[in-house]
Amino acid sequence: MQLKGHAVTAHKTYWLEHAWLGTHVEPGVALEVSPDGRIAAVRTGAPTPPPGAEVLRGLTIPGLANAHSHAFHRALRSTVQVGSGTFWTWRDFMYKVAQNLTPDSYFALARAVYAEMALAGITDVGEFHYVHHAPGGAAYADPNAMGEALIEAAAAAGIRITLLDTAYLSAGFGEPPNPHQLRFSDGTAEAWAQRVSDLKPREHALIGAAIHSVRAVPADQLATVARWAEEHQAPLHVHLSEQTAENEACQAAHGRTPTQLLADHGVLGPRTTGVHNTHLTDADIALLGGTTTGTCMCPTTERDLADGIGPAVRLQQAGSPLSLGSDSHAVIDLFEEARAMELNERLRSRTRGHWTANALLTAATADGHAALGRPDAGRLEPGALADFTTVALDSVRTAGAVPRLGAETAVFAATAADVRHTVVGGRHVVRDGHHTLVPDVPSALASAIAALRS
Repeated sequence: MQLKGHAVTAHKTYWLEHAWLGTHVEPGVALEVSPDGRIAAVRTGAPTPPPGAEVLRGLTIPGLANAHSHAFHRALRSTVQVGSGTFWTWRDFMYKVAQNLTPDSYFALARAVYAEMALAGITDVGEFHYVHHAPGGAAYADPNAMGEALIEAAAAAGIRITLLDTAYLSAGFGEPPNPHQLRFSDGTAEAWAQRVSDLKPREHALIGAAIHSVRAVPADQLATVARWAEEHQAPLHVHLSEQTAENEACQAAHGRTPTQLLADHGVLGPRTTGVHNTHLTDADIALLGGTTTGTCMCPTTERDLADGIGPAVRLQQAGSPLSLGSDSHAVIDLFEEARAMELNERLRSRTRGHWTANALLTAATADGHAALGRPDAGRLEPGALADFTTVALDSVRTAGAVPRLGAETAVFAATAADVRHTVVGGRHVVRDGHHTLVPDVPSALASAIAALRS
């Protein structure tokens, strides 16, 4: 399956009124896209559009990378805001939605969710996918029917996907899966590896691996997942130290932290990303940084679930690259994720300016794409994928800002609602705020979510 829409059949030129080039904002940039969907040339000093160029007014930045998504969690928005509770009570609501998913209903929901992402300027999503089988654990006729539904949904919504197929084998340290989790489990890591090996990459889709958590994959099977990722040169993601309860259980079972356990079994490394990395020891931070294991922060979910604030500054200083994800989709807005990472640190430290706007945009673009196995995305430069998004500089949130401070405007003032255009592989997926492939995204979301509640 290829990305939907019209292919670029000839060189095409976009004129960017303002462009963020990684270190600064440049006015008047002509960007040429080749027929293979890559950037062929970037020419600065173009004060007016060249003849035949498509004009993108506002601030154009590389397409955003949503490095951590659970698409079906979008159905929980608002429902889980009633009353109080913890991560563990929230999880009970999540299980109920998961039980109602089928390949068809998951395709419909994910297509709408990925379309919402495109409207928010996201061109690539890392889908942390663990709902593999039918309720009760029986395999579908195609054992990868659910994963294929997500890959097809991304194509239908016009964005790229890295399907992070997730090993999820246990309810806890030494505990078998509970009834809700049976459809997540392949039984063993070897069986997981056999199933995921049948998934094939395609133009818009990469296949990666994930360890749900140290509580969900027995220690003696962690290396099997890591070995599969190594053999396939695939990205490997893992929920890490999101909850103190998990840390305590890991210490009781293994006498070490989750990070230390992963290190002992060869999981850490430059292709690995720990998601959340919230409750870490000094030794954990040194291990993650020393192995250049990445960190994906999901601030809107971490605050929504009252998880805590992770040590992102110290992790990056130690050598852990930062990326961003919307995770449970309490909101889908990578500008808000970037902003929240900085503002959370300000609240904790009572000092300002831990990251520049350029650094935060890099986490949301180039470093996020790299975490998803696409080091050739996230930059407006020749040879990179022609994936970019344009943010309005004349909305009620962004009007009046100095254009050369466009990065600061995007990170600290703009929202997903300010995205005007999204281009993937040189093709318009969002034009003037409207999705070109999913005409009515709100209705698509509403009907897909309603089907899961019936």
